Amino acid sequence: MSALLGLAYLVLCAVIVIFVPILAAPHAQQYGLISVFDTSRAVLLTTVLASLAGYYAYKQGDNGVFLMRLFIAALLVRMLVGTAIFVFKGQDFFGGDALTYDFVGSAQLAGWGGDKYLGAEAVNFLKAAGSGWGMVYLVAATYGIVGRNMLAVQLVNSVLGAATAVIIFLCAHHVFKNVRVARLAAIAVAFYPSLVLWSSQGLKDGPIVFCLALSILATLKLGEKLTLRYVAVLACALFAVLSLRFYVFYMLCAAVAGAFVIGMQAVTATSFARQLSAVLFVGLALMYFGVTRSASVQFKEYGNLERVQRSRLDLARSADSGFGRDVDVSTTSGALSTIPMGMLYLLFAPFPWQVGSLRQSITLPEMIVWWASFPMLILGLWFAIKYRLRMISPILIFTVMLTLSYSVFQGNVGTAYRQRAQLLVFYFIFVAVGFVLLKEKREERKRQLLEAIVAQKALTAAARSRRAR
Repeated sequence: MSALLGLAYLVLCAVIVIFVPILAAPHAQQYGLISVFDTSRAVLLTTVLASLAGYYAYKQGDNGVFLMRLFIAALLVRMLVGTAIFVFKGQDFFGGDALTYDFVGSAQLAGWGGDKYLGAEAVNFLKAAGSGWGMVYLVAATYGIVGRNMLAVQLVNSVLGAATAVIIFLCAHHVFKNVRVARLAAIAVAFYPSLVLWSSQGLKDGPIVFCLALSILATLKLGEKLTLRYVAVLACALFAVLSLRFYVFYMLCAAVAGAFVIGMQAVTATSFARQLSAVLFVGLALMYFGVTRSASVQFKEYGNLERVQRSRLDLARSADSGFGRDVDVSTTSGALSTIPMGMLYLLFAPFPWQVGSLRQSITLPEMIVWWASFPMLILGLWFAIKYRLRMISPILIFTVMLTLSYSVFQGNVGTAYRQRAQLLVFYFIFVAVGFVLLKEKREERKRQLLEAIVAQKALTAAARSRRAR
């Protein structure tokens, strides 16, 4: 299987290098010409990153072979989807932000090279956007290595998206010590359509989800043992989240700090010192990055309900899929009263009666799977809270906070569907727990039934033996 997946990867890389320039040629006037040299460099960069991620997956003990195969399979799916979007120019249809990041990232690279005009254009965009400068830097860095090539950014994001499945496996296994749960959660993250879609484009969704999962894994590891490696991983992952979506960063920090305060294990003097040291080290690292300075600016500019109301109203009015246009979240009572409806849309939209376009229609099959999985999510969440509350505290705090926040200021079905990906990777852990609980209960009933049948046959045989005598 490993050899077959490796061969499939090589074949796909060859197809991308040879045929993508030919297939993309009709759009060259609008999007720029891409050559075999360009695709070769993009594939080479992807191979280097994939080799590092695949090696890390392979080194995970008894589960290494499974994780490596899962990573390669998830990467192949994302590369196929990303290449198709690139060749047929589906960026406007699936995520127009990719075109913006392409332009601003190339301008940022030119600014680093001394072009003051384009550098100023990039700076002005970042000031106006208020967030997402990390994605601009990622695009610029990628273009600095391989040249301006949107496909290269998509392939880099594909590696991050496939690696997220490996990280979720490690998170689930760390908390529940159950290989079934971990494998099922990882498979869901690897192949769930919306997670594949958002991580195979030049959007910041893939890097955000990857950094969120990495932050949670580092937090879980530090709750068990203090190591400088995971302190560094956590600090870097948190800073990366800040650079991509700043308000998610503060929720994640609250979840991490709350998990250390609560303690993911029984509290002892040693564990308390370990958790306190981890918080201090990470806090000092973030202060070094200048987080406290940027936090004061961001809270002053964005940290009020009036700003949230304007943003939400703009989302509700910007498309036909907007909802709750008459809702006012500029007051505390208004924000709280919005949560039930907002959460309903965040978790379950688009609904069947809202399907009115091709873009909404293609989401329906995966939504049916998600709706069917929700009872297992509830069951798994109940089990986790009852038996693993301390261990799941960072995941639970973060998902609850982000779910409530998005429920308040999301006013557009399309945006809610897209940003749900940040939560799905953690929701799937609880779905896997619920599924395994049901499966084990079914297996236990079968085992008891089989034992009863065997016992009944033994009694019947004994009765016949006595009659024969």
